[in-house]
Amino acid sequence: MKSRNFSSLPIIILLALVSLPLVTMYVFLFVDTISDAPAGSLIPTSFTLEHWRFLWEEPKVGETSIWPVTLNTFIFAATTSSIVMTVSLMAGYALSRLNMPFRRFMLAGLITLHAFPTITLIIAIFLILQLLGLYNTLLGVIIVKTALELPFGIWIMKGFYDTVPWEIEMAGVQDGASRFTVWWKLVLPQVQPGLVALGVFSFLSAWSEFILPQVLSPSGSGQVLSTYLNSLILDDTRPDFNMFKSVGLFYAMPVIFIYLTFQKKLMNIYGGGSKG
Repeated sequence: MKSRNFSSLPIIILLALVSLPLVTMYVFLFVDTISDAPAGSLIPTSFTLEHWRFLWEEPKVGETSIWPVTLNTFIFAATTSSIVMTVSLMAGYALSRLNMPFRRFMLAGLITLHAFPTITLIIAIFLILQLLGLYNTLLGVIIVKTALELPFGIWIMKGFYDTVPWEIEMAGVQDGASRFTVWWKLVLPQVQPGLVALGVFSFLSAWSEFILPQVLSPSGSGQVLSTYLNSLILDDTRPDFNMFKSVGLFYAMPVIFIYLTFQKKLMNIYGGGSKG
């Protein structure tokens, strides 16, 4: 055991050296948000919370408070991930277990839809939302983001269902359970790791989305943290970079927390489900 740990030591040292610039950057980012340094100096001279004033100060005329924007971002991410999880959970089971017509065509369509970058569809999406009266609304952005995430979600959940042996379902049916009961009590627990990982990925994808809110909901009513952060540097005559860093750190905190909490679950999305 000791020899194995010793043999991995060079790899750990190499990874530490490669990660050192990134860790140093984050340390300086945090220090800059709680201190002031003279112009041209990297060494802070005083402690201050002035750069975090956006958390408690009333916004100026024409500006937006960060708390409604944070709520918009949470609603956007939570709603998107909830719909993606729900639809993928059912559609993935249908594609994995049911002998539906055009099943191969539907699977090929999922891959094709996932292959298109968002930016190539933005003009068509813009025109459709205007036609439906959903342009410049948070609801419209949620619908579009959900539709773009669903092909990936359905394909992932189908893969997890494929790893669950048929014998589990057949045993439940032979014992007199309904198809829904078998799915709910026997199959669903087997794919739960994949469902959790999919939920986390879709939540983080929506949380970090910038292009869709910026183009499809440019007004303050549908603003999210990514567009709020962008608005801080639009006025390049009076840039407040320390405040920009503070808002960026505030924006990244939920992402860091989620990754630290679900890091083991996230690896399951690439490893398939449990065969139980």
